[in-house]
Amino acid sequence: MHYLDANATEPPRPEATAAMTAAFGVTGNPSSVHAAGRAARRVVEDARERIAGRFGAKAHDVVFTSGGTEADVTAVHAFATGRPVLIGATEHDAIRAAVPPDIAILPVDRHGIADLDHLRRWLSDNARGFVCLMHANNETGAIQPIAEAAALCRSHGALLHVDAVQSAGRIPVDLRALGCHSLALSAHKMGGPAGIGALLLAPEHSAIAPLIHGGGQELGRRGGTHALIAIAGFAAVCGPLMDHTAIEALRDRAERAAVASGAIVCGGGAPRLPNSLSIALPGVSANRQVIALDLDGIAVSAGAACSSGKVQTSHVLTAMGLGPLAGEAIRVSLPWNVTEAAIDAFAASYARMAARMTRPLVHATS
Repeated sequence: MHYLDANATEPPRPEATAAMTAAFGVTGNPSSVHAAGRAARRVVEDARERIAGRFGAKAHDVVFTSGGTEADVTAVHAFATGRPVLIGATEHDAIRAAVPPDIAILPVDRHGIADLDHLRRWLSDNARGFVCLMHANNETGAIQPIAEAAALCRSHGALLHVDAVQSAGRIPVDLRALGCHSLALSAHKMGGPAGIGALLLAPEHSAIAPLIHGGGQELGRRGGTHALIAIAGFAAVCGPLMDHTAIEALRDRAERAAVASGAIVCGGGAPRLPNSLSIALPGVSANRQVIALDLDGIAVSAGAACSSGKVQTSHVLTAMGLGPLAGEAIRVSLPWNVTEAAIDAFAASYARMAARMTRPLVHATS
């Protein structure tokens, strides 16, 4: 199997595995005051410091969550009440399902980039609103102009929440530099463990009401015993940003091979994550393509991997105005440990599939 579905989850990095193995040797609840509890607390707080330093936050403003979805929903819970809400047309379902029904949608162009003129006009009519705009799209990899959007929001007294689940670890992500008010992260998109993430808060908005009540953990912002081992694994993958030049070159190689076989690149005109590629094969459903490639030992997906295994028409590509192609596109996302052999195998498999599935029918004549 050649695994090319990193935007669903990255393969675990060795440093995460090592840190988690070491953390298994720490006995104690981080909320306990005895020596064992204090030792566990040190693991949690050292991790908090490392994550904060990597992403431009203060340790006090890092709230551990169960992942990116909870971080997104917590931000909506904390900031949307009593404010007009605007979300990007290509936001993740975690945001789309959490916001109130009476929201406005920020349109995108055919490459998936948000219309900042529309944002400016909306803010002029909705001062002190709440805006959600993801940093990089999970399907196309399109990178949004977050710093510009944040400046517009701040000039109108509005709050901006950014889902940085896909961008973290692949491109620079910094809460202060971006200028947003909150930022969602997820460890397993970085090669850490699933089930742990964080909501980073701007200092002026660090005192939020909890989504999950409990024992007052996370300074009262998120109840529940700390996932000590997962937190250790999360921190371990928050070292210096990797150089993704080689991965981008392999992504481009896969793209050229697919286009030569008849594929259409979705969002190729936008700045993209170095590992992400969305390609449509006209006339062939995404479901058929995913199954065919899987049977040939290639693991890819059709859009987001958060729909209980369902393959649906992409709301992201629909918002980009791609019409029928929205149901005919697959996502190829390269992991941190991708090999040239995997790309060669994908190119060969895609070519065979495209030739077979797009071949004109030959009707017998009498």
